[in-house]
Formats: sequence, structure tokens, C-alpha cells
Amino acid sequence: MARLNLLEETRYEKLPVTVYANPAIASITVAGRIASLIREKQAKDEKTVLGLATGVTPIAVYNELVRLHQEGGLSFKDVITFNLDEYYPMQPTAVQSYVAFMNEHLFSRVDIDPKNVHIPDGTLTEEDIPAFCLNYEKQIEDAGGLDLQILGIGRTGHIGFNEPGSAPNSGTRLVTLDDLTRTDASRDFGGKENVPTKAITMGIGTIFKAREIILMAWSGKKAPIIKKAVEGEMSGDVPATYLQLSDKVEFILDADAAAQLTRFDTPWLVKDCVWDNLLKKKAVIWLSHKVNKPILKLVEDDYNNNGMAQLAVEQGPVYQINIDIFNQIQHTITGWPGGKPNADDSQRPERALPAKKRVVIFSPHPDDDVISMGGTFIRLVDQGHDVHVAYQTSGNTAVWDDDVLRYMEFTIDFNKSIGEDPSKLQAIHDDMRKFFARKNPNEIDTPEARTVKGLIRKTEAISGARYVGLKDSHIHFMALPFYETGKVVKNPVTDIDVQMTIDLLQQVKPHQIFAAGDFADPHGTHVVCFNIILKALRQLKQNDAWVKDCHLWMYRGAWQEFNIYEIEMAVPLSPQEVLRKRAAIFKHQSQKDVPVFPGEDAREFWVRAEDRNRETAEQYDRLGLAEYAAMEAFVRFNF
Repeated sequence: MARLNLLEETRYEKLPVTVYANPAIASITVAGRIASLIREKQAKDEKTVLGLATGVTPIAVYNELVRLHQEGGLSFKDVITFNLDEYYPMQPTAVQSYVAFMNEHLFSRVDIDPKNVHIPDGTLTEEDIPAFCLNYEKQIEDAGGLDLQILGIGRTGHIGFNEPGSAPNSGTRLVTLDDLTRTDASRDFGGKENVPTKAITMGIGTIFKAREIILMAWSGKKAPIIKKAVEGEMSGDVPATYLQLSDKVEFILDADAAAQLTRFDTPWLVKDCVWDNLLKKKAVIWLSHKVNKPILKLVEDDYNNNGMAQLAVEQGPVYQINIDIFNQIQHTITGWPGGKPNADDSQRPERALPAKKRVVIFSPHPDDDVISMGGTFIRLVDQGHDVHVAYQTSGNTAVWDDDVLRYMEFTIDFNKSIGEDPSKLQAIHDDMRKFFARKNPNEIDTPEARTVKGLIRKTEAISGARYVGLKDSHIHFMALPFYETGKVVKNPVTDIDVQMTIDLLQQVKPHQIFAAGDFADPHGTHVVCFNIILKALRQLKQNDAWVKDCHLWMYRGAWQEFNIYEIEMAVPLSPQEVLRKRAAIFKHQSQKDVPVFPGEDAREFWVRAEDRNRETAEQYDRLGLAEYAAMEAFVRFNF
């Protein structure tokens, strides 16, 4: 019976999928399977042939293999490896090369014989590549074929660098990279213009010859392409769908990457559900959008014809369900994000007392506050709350080099205008200019350049916060040490980062905290900053009574928005407030037009914010609620 139930749940899935709670557990599992394979082959005096992938996804797998080598005696002396791909052209010494990646994360940390390591050669002439690719295939064949191939998946659906249009029988070859793939790689190269346009990759046909294939994917960013790869029709537009042809493949996902699969996203379509309130709200909102009716116009046939008959039977009549969900969504809407004084707060997202609250808005980067919740920020100040803003990092990697020179030249001219000697500043400027002229992609800036970039972002943040209405004494710059590396990759969080956060919280003793819950941030800074806040609050909660009366609200907006069924507080904005929010964002001139790290979204930050806020309001309107110009959304986090 259990097997039948599982088949029913997964009937939309065209290949085996295993889902783990988080990437750490999944990675340990995959590494354990690789280790078992190596040991089994060693026991037979055979070599293990592994196909390996690069990118963020397999790093934890490689770390666990290193641990098993160092602590568990796992030997790689009898392991032969073939990497999937390499950028072209690419020097093996470049930090972006997959040679450097594999050495850093695996090969230099285990006892593998360098002669057994094979990675496509990015230094070849184009004329030599066809012969190299044929030989690469022959080397795999001579080694006995791939025992296990590890794969990731790109947002285009590529496996290896087999981009859309790749044939299912393709072999190792030179390919042109998709524009989206190059955009996703731009952070590693210090800009999309520095990303190679080509790569050498194993073909889909080469991958298919492996005796076992494991495709791994983590995070919600991969969820849309995973749904296409697992449940979609086979198509050259999504090369990973060709894996549906193999009976040797398994997708190993974390919960976020699997979130859009039918059994998780709309489980009522494949099984009977336990209808808790959140699932019921999600289902009714989904149904409203599906049949294009406001919630209060949904009827029993709508439920029965769309997989929700069980809900109608168990908790009906359906009109009562409609009214219940409609009221719940309506009660999320408030023009009083700090609570409405002298009002019944039993149906409001925030409590009425104290009427004037102490509020801390944490902003991971110096502009996240106004981009993500600028309208609510303005509303809290206008309504008389004691609002503080805390900028957790300097954001000093996200300023163009040209801006540094412009500010330095302004300072030099200003010094001259007041009769000061600018010679020291001029010398620093000249050194900076020489450095920028020869600077490599993602090379660490000089300390002086990092200082100027940090000051540029600091002055912009001050300007934005002042525009919102804050006093200077309520504007805090934390410059958490984990961030101050000068590199894209940051240091691990330490107790110092947490203690600095504790000190600020003890100083303010807020009734409300707003923090970025926008974990789709491609730089990873948002989730790191949120976890620092969480750790600080949990430590404080042990001894400080005020923490128990503090509400922690998560905001989004710079990179994504909450789903409507998740939203617990929706703050409507008038057309005038939308313009005020836009003006606050415009204070961050270094991020205007084309920011250094735009991510995969080509829109400017202010455009993204306005589009998302308008879309949220439109979704509320389609559900049958009041029509507003825009809405900012929040979810409360219970710590």
C-alpha cells in the first residue's frame, strides 16, 4: 500500500527523485555513496571511475569526501576522474578555472594520483579541440567507462555545458554558452563581459554511458528548472529532460529545489492531504488564480474539478471555507505596520501597545532597507515610532572603480579650493588609477580603494535614511567583520559578528525588528546576516526579558517576494508613497542604472521593487480584496 501511495504522489515525475531536508544531509548521503563505491571496487582490486562536476552544488560533497579521507581512511589512489567541462579559453592557473576549483575543493586534499585526473584543456587552439575531445572520449572508454557521474543543473536546464539545442547523443565538444549561463557566472568573473563565451563539455551521450548518474540541486532558485526537468516533456530546450530516457539516473534534491514538484507544490492533485491552515490557504488562493475568480465567488464545482473535493467534504461548505480564507487574507492588510494605537488588535498583524515602538530595521547591504521596505520604513517614521536602521555590511565590493576615481578627484579639487595641500591624496589617486588599469576580474582592491567604496555607500545610506526622516543618531553602520574581505567570497561568521549585533540590540531594546528574509540574494549575504540576527536574539532571549516581547518581521523585495499564502502583514502604499520610496532608492546613486552585481534580473533595483510591490497589490485585488497601488509584504519569524 505504501508503495502504491508513493507512486500516486509521484505520478507526474518521469524519473526517480529523492528529497532531503537540506543540502547538508543530501551531500553527506551522496558522498557516502561515492565512498561505498570506491571501497567496493577497491575490495575487488578494481579502479573507480568518477565523472565530476563543479560549481557550488557539489562543494559539500567534496568536503565530506575529504573528511572521509582524512578521518575515515578513504583512499583515492585507485580513483580515476573525468570532469564534465571547462571554460574556453581558460588558463588552469586562473581562479575561475575548473582545474583550480577541483584542486581547491578535492584533489589537493586527498591522495589521488595526478595522472588519474582528467579535466578538459582550456588552453588549446580551436584547431586542436576536436582531436582532444575524441581522445577524451577514448580515455573514458579505456578506463572502463564512468562508474558514477555527478551532475548539477543550470537554470537553462544545461547538464555539463550542454545548453539548449544540444542533441541527446552528443559527445565531448566545444560549445557556445547561453547568455543566461554567462549571466549566472558573472559574479565569479567580476562582470559578465569577462565570462568566456565558450566551453569544452562532455556530451549528453557521454553522460548517458555512465553506469550510474546522480543529478543534485539545492535552493529555490533551481526549483523552476527542476520541475521542467522532472515533470516536463522531453525537449532540446531543456537538455536535462533527456535524462528521462535513462534508467540509471536519480535526482537528489533539497526541499527548496523540490518545492515546485506537484507532490510538494499542489499535493491535493496527487493525494489526500492533512489540511492545516497554511495548506488550506495556499490551495484556495491557487484555486482562485486557476479558475480566475475572486475567492468569494468560488463554488463547489471549482473545488471538485480541481483536486480539492477532499477539502470541500472535510471542511465545507465551500462558501464557509471561502469566507474564512478571505478574512484571513484581509486581516494581513494594515496601514499601521507598527500597530494601530487605541484599536482592537485581535485581528491585526501587529499589536497596538506600546503605541510608539522602538524599531530596528536591519539592512544587509546599505540599500536593502529602502529597496525592500522603503514604504513601510517611511510609514513607521511618519507614524512617530522610534526607528533605527542598522547597515550590517559596508557593501564595498559593489561600487564601480570609476566612481572611486571620481570621488577622489572631487576631494582633491575641494582640498585645493580651501587651500589645503592635496599632494598625498593625489598620490593615492594616481596609485589607484594604475591599479585599476591593470586590475584582473575579481581581484581584491587596495585598502584605500575599499575604504573609498565603503564611504560612497555609507554616504548614500545616510542620505536615504535622512530622506526617510531618521535622525543621524539612529543610523548605525556595523561593518560586520565577516564581510570585510575585499573578495566576493566572504569569511565565516565569528562570535564578533554576533556580539556586535547583541550590543546594538541591547542598546535599542526594540519592540520590532525588520530583517531581510530574501534568501535568493545571489551573493549569499542576506541569509548570513539573518542568521547572525537570529543567533544574537536567541542568546539574548536567555537573559533579557524585553526579547520575549520583540517581534521579528522578515521582508523581501530586492530579489524575490513572498507567496501570497505566506504573507502575514501587507502594508499598502499610496501612489505618493511609491514615489517617496523611489526617491529614497535614488539616493543610492552607485547602484543606479547598472549595479556591479545585478544578479540575473536586468531591471534596476527601483524598477524591481515597484514591479514586485504592484504585483503583490494586483494579486490581492484578483482575490477580491481592495485595490491598492502597491503593497510591501512581511512574514513574522518566531525565534
